[in-house]
Amino acid sequence: MPEGAIHTLGRRPDKCLTSLSDAVAATDLKDGATISFHHHLRNGDAVINTVVAMLAKAGLRDLHLAVTSLFPVHAPLIEHIQSGVIGRISASFISGPVGEAISRGILDDPVTLRSHGGRARAIDLGEMPIDLAFVAAPAADEMGNLSGRTGRAPCGTLGYPMVDVESARYVVAVTDTLAPFPVTPIDIAQDKVDFVVVIPSIGDPDGIASGATTPATDALSLGIAENTAAVIAASGLLEDGFSFQTGAGGISLATAAAVGREMRARNITGSFACGGITGFHVDMLESGLFRALMDVQCFDLAAVSSYSRNANHMAMSASAYAGPHVGGAVVDRLSAVVLGAAEVDVDFNVNVTTRAGGVLIGGSGGHADAAQGAQLTLITTRLTAAGFPKIVPKVTTLTTPGQSVDVVVTEAGLAVNPARAELYDRLVSAGLPVVSVHDLAAMAAQAADKQVPPRPKGPVVAVSEYRDGTVIDEIRRIDEA
Repeated sequence: MPEGAIHTLGRRPDKCLTSLSDAVAATDLKDGATISFHHHLRNGDAVINTVVAMLAKAGLRDLHLAVTSLFPVHAPLIEHIQSGVIGRISASFISGPVGEAISRGILDDPVTLRSHGGRARAIDLGEMPIDLAFVAAPAADEMGNLSGRTGRAPCGTLGYPMVDVESARYVVAVTDTLAPFPVTPIDIAQDKVDFVVVIPSIGDPDGIASGATTPATDALSLGIAENTAAVIAASGLLEDGFSFQTGAGGISLATAAAVGREMRARNITGSFACGGITGFHVDMLESGLFRALMDVQCFDLAAVSSYSRNANHMAMSASAYAGPHVGGAVVDRLSAVVLGAAEVDVDFNVNVTTRAGGVLIGGSGGHADAAQGAQLTLITTRLTAAGFPKIVPKVTTLTTPGQSVDVVVTEAGLAVNPARAELYDRLVSAGLPVVSVHDLAAMAAQAADKQVPPRPKGPVVAVSEYRDGTVIDEIRRIDEA
């Protein structure tokens, strides 16, 4: 042995702690700290509820919950807001009982709603420093290597915590599957993780598919989908290298099916599809319609499986996907994106944050990011829903500015943003049913049997930020019924 060398016998180091309480002690978490979580298990997630319940027992107060999204499964958080354990919330999307409670003023401090890209920007640039990031890891080893592709509750890609672990003061992986070192394949490496805690269950992967993940089959939806695909075909963008994003809703996936048929007819190979990926997108990859899938979040178990077996099904971080600060995100390479809406107004502004009456039901997610980035942004919607008009004089809440929207497609025809004169001419020449957005609003009002309630006028309960951090709207407390 060389002179001065030290040879240490004994137990090799690892990062495993025996409990979540030990993680709080090891990270010196204090009242008022910012803790972050991600939502890859969506409505099947059990980590947020488990961790916050432990923090409540530890006596912590006034915590800032910096989550990517909250779902109905997170209703137990209401108790911890009421007791003062949670003092602030920042998120990209909030639905279910927590959203309703926020709308009724449960928090003293307004919630901050950011797009996925805006959240990544705020973290990367130090505007939202994270004291402790909790990563729900389907599998982990004792040194903190994490995989989303194996374990009891695989979720696929881990695109959101990829951002958090780069900047958080401490990172704790929470898993229900401790695998032998090294876990394979690795999605987040051990140098980003401080501690590992094993709990009985991180959640139910069946809850990942928490919305529609199959194409619509009813006549109205199929008509909207066919017209949306026809707009893309007439736009001049449908050629080799075409890139595409759709949501996971029925109309969006029916549109993707129609676009796929047109791609086959023209013998076109696209470059990539991106966003939240479903089994339907996997089928497009495996049939050769696209060369790659770029995935920040799997939307169903078929996508989770694909991520494990397809080399061209690739993970990306939220920053790479949609960050407005990275000098060119994946959304900036999109040819076309198809998005939904709760409301669209005559200035092409879109609301996906509140429902009629102003109750919080969502948030931008990647909506504003993809709309601004894509060359062609299409909004698909029916004229009415639940008796309310969806094409309105002015949206209740602004999520995505109209300047980012090119075409609105409904069952009664499609409207083109007046700023897109060349596109308007292309669509008219193609014989598509182009009408004015004011005509769509009139038809929606006539078809509706309910009027949109006035915008709430109570105190501000949430602020909606655009992806660059500017506040573009405020959500106000609803009047109690």
